[in-house]
Amino acid sequence: MLIFGRVSRPIPARDFDVLGAYRPTGNTWRRLPSGPGRKGAFEGSEAAVWTGKEMLTWGVTTGAFNPLTRHWRTLPASPIAGRAAPTLVVWTGRQMIGWGGGCCGEAAADGAAYSPKTNSWQKLPAGPLAGRYASGAWTGRDLIIAGGSNPEGKVFADAAAYAPATNSWRRIAGLPIPLTGAVATWDGRELLLIGGQTTAAGRLRLATRGFAYNPAANRWRRLPSMGQGRVGQTAVWTGHQLLIWGGQTLHAGKWVAPAHGAAFSPTRNRWSPLPTSPLRGRVAPTTVWTGHQMIIWGGGLIGSATPQSFNDGAAYTP
Repeated sequence: MLIFGRVSRPIPARDFDVLGAYRPTGNTWRRLPSGPGRKGAFEGSEAAVWTGKEMLTWGVTTGAFNPLTRHWRTLPASPIAGRAAPTLVVWTGRQMIGWGGGCCGEAAADGAAYSPKTNSWQKLPAGPLAGRYASGAWTGRDLIIAGGSNPEGKVFADAAAYAPATNSWRRIAGLPIPLTGAVATWDGRELLLIGGQTTAAGRLRLATRGFAYNPAANRWRRLPSMGQGRVGQTAVWTGHQLLIWGGQTLHAGKWVAPAHGAAFSPTRNRWSPLPTSPLRGRVAPTTVWTGHQMIIWGGGLIGSATPQSFNDGAAYTP
């Protein structure tokens, strides 16, 4: 598992990249070359995808790392350079595609695709969706984008699909309700959209029910209730189940971060609880599926009196 991120030290002001590799078989970490980072402090975020050969990073640092050679190479500047990584970044098997998001009040409605084979970028055509921070996933054929919100607080229910084969967008059926902050996962048949917040009487509230989109029928269906809504959670698809963990929920009017998760089975259309983890609850940890384990690492607590980042992790075996 490769972990890449940017560390900020306020005193003295210094930003630098860190790259580490965790090997489950030996339960060991090793530090790797930090990459073609920039000097000084830069606002923005990072995104990374695995191609099967390299880790591609996009954001403050944009490059490619090969674990076999331990070598970084700098990527050419993207056609939407000059801002943070897009809100949504996926690997299609041939390209890294990113769309939307931005930094510091931006809500971009454009995107770009990078091809390692040609070491080149292309800008995506204009799509039908307004700029936003959205949820979405790669289906094996299309990048599906649904819901999201903009810096002004508007929450969307519309959705669209981008097809790299034709370099074109099309509108698809919108969500039954406006939804933002959900996690999106492709299960091989449907796009599962879980958690997040919706609007009611002009106010945000946690969504306890998720939705599943079937591209063949161009239709959304409501999923059974999780019982407890969450934001900032993480999710992986095991091949049989969707596993979610972490995030924050409201309890007695206060935000709390539960240390437990849940599993959803599409074939049974039901949720079941996961065992309580040995980790303290947190928001937005890095999560990967190894083929037989879900590994959770890092994350943090935000919006509290004492913001905190974590450097511990755990593995769950279904």
